[in-house]
Amino acid sequence: MAKKQWTLQLGLLLFFCTVSIFAASKWGPKGKMPPVYSRDLETALRDILFANYSRLQRPTKRVDVTVWLTLLTINDMNIKDQSLSLSGYFNLFWRDDRLSWFNMADYVNVRYLFATQQELWRPTLVVDNSITDLSVISNNDIPMRILNFGLIYWRPADIYVVACESDITYYPMDKQSCIISLASWAYTSYEVSLRMSSKQVVTDYYSKNGEWEMISCTGDKTEASKSRGGTSFSNLKFTIVLRRRPLFHILNTLFPVVLMAFLSAMVFKLPADSGEKIGFSLTVLLAYTVYLTLISENIPSTSVNVSYLSVYLSITLSLGTLAVLCTILVLHMHYRESDGQPVPTSIRMFAVCLMKLICWGGCRRRCGCRCKKKSRVAPAKNPVISVIELENLKKKIPEKKIVHEDEDSSSFEEDEEEEITWTTVSKVLDSFFFICFVGLIIISSSVFFSVMVVEYMKIQSEENLAL
Repeated sequence: MAKKQWTLQLGLLLFFCTVSIFAASKWGPKGKMPPVYSRDLETALRDILFANYSRLQRPTKRVDVTVWLTLLTINDMNIKDQSLSLSGYFNLFWRDDRLSWFNMADYVNVRYLFATQQELWRPTLVVDNSITDLSVISNNDIPMRILNFGLIYWRPADIYVVACESDITYYPMDKQSCIISLASWAYTSYEVSLRMSSKQVVTDYYSKNGEWEMISCTGDKTEASKSRGGTSFSNLKFTIVLRRRPLFHILNTLFPVVLMAFLSAMVFKLPADSGEKIGFSLTVLLAYTVYLTLISENIPSTSVNVSYLSVYLSITLSLGTLAVLCTILVLHMHYRESDGQPVPTSIRMFAVCLMKLICWGGCRRRCGCRCKKKSRVAPAKNPVISVIELENLKKKIPEKKIVHEDEDSSSFEEDEEEEITWTTVSKVLDSFFFICFVGLIIISSSVFFSVMVVEYMKIQSEENLAL
């Protein structure tokens, strides 16, 4: 027990001796404590450090500058101008041994200093895909923080507007990818080397945008370089992937487009005598033209890729134009009745074929369609009225016989053809055009929305995988 206490006392003695030796070596032979922080102390340190400092001289032969991006918000993604506007700041830090006071015992209580970009050397960096200007990143109002071992931190904030290659194929359910390219401008890759930090992009302070949803924001870790005039310059790239929020455009773009598409077919349900068929069809066509103009203002003028929405609007616009022409044809057929001209045999046969094709009157006899048999009442060929007795004056009406289409189809068709007029032809054309236009609109709308939904689900799955 006594041996253990002796060992513990010896250990404590050695510890205090070590601390005393360390304090004596650090604070001088007199054992004085370093002075506490004061403005005069910082001023004296600043005079020592900046006495022979030249801000045009690099700290070392090759300066390694570590960079990461802090994204604050997405201001606007303008696919018309193919540009992205964002607010954020680059975090830069590098080492300058000329500004180190770690070994100065009198200034250990000064933990850091501040200086502006006019007092210190800084790397000349440029966002080289900016569409506003190509000025060097600078902000004299944001000071640089200098740590006691010569490490310099700088966070210049700004609003950056960069060029993007917009992909409008699935507009308005599109996904856009933009790149922020940061490059060293004056110093070559052998003089200043940009290195991506492990943080890459920080989104802790990000504010959401009402139109665009950020899917991912990453930085390229591989060190790259750009060549200008045969000289390579260090370059870093940050990629931001955005997806358009679809609800607004579904209610204000897609839904009205589909409604107007079905309106173009409703013109064939208007009676020809109403006098509104041409006015209605032209109004729908004009509405489509105006709507196509409004949408074209938000789509960039590019032929690299074509929006499916533009294709869909072009199809429906073509159907609207064709509906006007078909309406003119129907009215032309309808008002020939007043001229007293007989229906030509060719038009009569064509009308009969269309009647069978669209099951006019609930029946069609050809084109492989089974219809319910249509019967009519036919009187006997020789009706006989006999008077038997005065008290039994009656008309002997022979039994009526039912003639089915299968039994006497040829004679019925002849009778039917004789009853076809210009008004009948116009009505048949109205019904035929209505069926055709509704079918085409349903097919085109189904294909368009299927493509949009598939792309939206694909982007959603990619976002889930990224998370």
